[in-house]
Amino acid sequence: MNDTKSDFEGIMEGLNDALAIAEGRAEPGSYRIHVPENVDVREIRKRFGLTQSEFAAAFGFSVGALRDWEQGRGRPAGTARVLLKVIEREPAAVARALELA
Repeated sequence: MNDTKSDFEGIMEGLNDALAIAEGRAEPGSYRIHVPENVDVREIRKRFGLTQSEFAAAFGFSVGALRDWEQGRGRPAGTARVLLKVIEREPAAVARALELA
């Protein structure tokens, strides 16, 4: 029974930590943001039905970099991968932030 209580307390502590991060109450140095290793740039762009030029212009990427990423000649840097994941999952939030809506 004691192990179950310890597991439960650990889970609750993790949930409380996650909530603090989501609400902006956690100290920035107390957690780490996961940066995805791979992002399917072409698939994200195609979901929007945009050309490479349109997608690059809409989200602030260079067309050359976008082309290289899609053709496997390069890979987005960490910050670009994070932005691409946000574009993929919450495009309306990105549009609002960039005043595209």
